[in-house]
Amino acid sequence: MGADMRFTFWIITVALLAAAAPAQEYGNWTLDLEAGAAFSGYNDVRIPGDTGTRFSLTEDLETDPAAYWRVRLSYTLGERHTLSVLAAPLRLEAEGTVDFPIDYEGVTFPAGAPLTANYRFDSYRLSYRYDFLIRENLVLGAGFTAKVRDAAIRLAAPGLGAEKTNTGFVPLIRFRLQWNWNPAWAFLLEGDALAAPQGRAEDVLAALAYDLSPRVSLKAGYRILEGGADNDEVYSFALVHYAAAGLLLRF
Repeated sequence: MGADMRFTFWIITVALLAAAAPAQEYGNWTLDLEAGAAFSGYNDVRIPGDTGTRFSLTEDLETDPAAYWRVRLSYTLGERHTLSVLAAPLRLEAEGTVDFPIDYEGVTFPAGAPLTANYRFDSYRLSYRYDFLIRENLVLGAGFTAKVRDAAIRLAAPGLGAEKTNTGFVPLIRFRLQWNWNPAWAFLLEGDALAAPQGRAEDVLAALAYDLSPRVSLKAGYRILEGGADNDEVYSFALVHYAAAGLLLRF
């Protein structure tokens, strides 16, 4: 069984178990399971940032859509305070040829060489949110996120290869809006974002959610991931569009 099939089977199994349990037993925990397809908008790279060759994984090469998944576990203390942890891996692959040489991480790839680029952007986050407005049909909250970015871009050609890895801490602002326009349906807008002189990062979801029961909700929508950094070590900016679907399990 492949990794995607195992993940799908796990989601279905957990959902069925949660739905079958007595509704009155659910508490302050929420498991947010999300999966779908990731589509690369732009992905511009120059490494080193001051001496490398700038090229695009989407314009100079061709990046295929990729399956993705992410998991968030949240705990709500009282009514307004929520802590959560998130794991959000991402893998993209690009292939093609370019009509100019590329200097990448100290290696020169000749013009016309068949190239393969592997883009990895894994994100792990610890978030706190305070819901400052709670009404019958509207919830607004804001807080902060401590994000650890574990990223790598590998470029390869026959007989050649170079990889740039980057692991770092990124502080972000967390926000969430939930509009319940009827007892079963809700509109969600939530994410993490922050811009600074050295770079920026935005990860935002707009989705519809439907309550199957007090314990289980479905969601589907659009997610955007954008950002990057520009310094002497690395120039890298990417935009990724997501077709997202998932489950919210309360227990």
